[in-house]
Amino acid sequence: MRDGTQMPSPPWRRHELLHVAPDVWASALAQHPALADLPLLEYWAEREWPVIVRRRAEGEDPDLVPVGVPLPPAAGKYRVALVLPPGGILQRSYPPLLLRAAAKVADAGWQATIAALLVLGTRTGVEPSAFGSLLWEHLTGLAYLSPQSDLDVLWQVPADFDVLALVFGIAQVQRDAPIRIDGEVIFPDGSAVNWRELWNANRSGHWAEDRVTVLAKTMEGVRLLDIASLPGAGGRA
Repeated sequence: MRDGTQMPSPPWRRHELLHVAPDVWASALAQHPALADLPLLEYWAEREWPVIVRRRAEGEDPDLVPVGVPLPPAAGKYRVALVLPPGGILQRSYPPLLLRAAAKVADAGWQATIAALLVLGTRTGVEPSAFGSLLWEHLTGLAYLSPQSDLDVLWQVPADFDVLALVFGIAQVQRDAPIRIDGEVIFPDGSAVNWRELWNANRSGHWAEDRVTVLAKTMEGVRLLDIASLPGAGGRA
């Protein structure tokens, strides 16, 4: 702007990837001595590995950014939760990394399932993104994936999108998949619902009559989402 004032930053969103200034990261860790013995954390920011925005826990300072770091299985799969000052964030990355970009680190046995999800994304106009073990192995080069890993996928949908057609398509891919497909549908306001919850509500087939609701996650907590209010809520059991 010409008067030199800065536009306000957009709100923080779950799954947003952040790069943190190393000194700010060190300061945050110093406030939690119990984390001192965990591997990898000390040099996390120096290696330019990102952290991820998580849901804010009750009592956390609303002026700080709630972030998380999941450590790989070899480091105990510990999930680290910290809060950081916004001024210590060097870079923000949203929307999440596309599934097609992370797919190269997936096992050969996953590739057919990933390809089917990418075809579904092309058909519906919503390209899937990666999170979970696949995302973190791609970002860090560390061994996050194991034979027990799920394929975690995010679907960020626009307003007035037929979410239930998408969920129906994911369920079709899951029927032939050798791995479990997990993940969320993210709505324009940032709230998100696990696709399986939507699918299970779909299978009930009584949305309009019974006012079926599911839990939607937000940055600040959870809310109930009325399935009958979604576009395409005619049922495809």
